[in-house]
Amino acid sequence: MSRKDQITGKQGKSGNIVSHSHRKSKRRFSINLIKKRVWDEEKGHYVTLRVSNKTLRTIKKKGLSSTVKDNK
Repeated sequence: MSRKDQITGKQGKSGNIVSHSHRKSKRRFSINLIKKRVWDEEKGHYVTLRVSNKTLRTIKKKGLSSTVKDNK
C-alpha cells in the first residue's frame, strides 16, 4: 500500500539531509497518514480512510462529502 492520501492524493516529498559540514544525502519527507473511520452522511455508514492529519482536520471542519467534492 502506497503512502498516499486517499482523498487529496498527496504523497511525501524528497529532500536532503544536511550534515554539519554541509554534505548532502537524499531522504524522504513522509506525510502524517492516519487510518480513520469517518461517518458518511450520504451513505449512512462508516467509511475507513487512509488520510493525512491535515485532511482529517478539513473533514472535521467541512464534512466528508464537501471535502471529497473540493478535492476531486
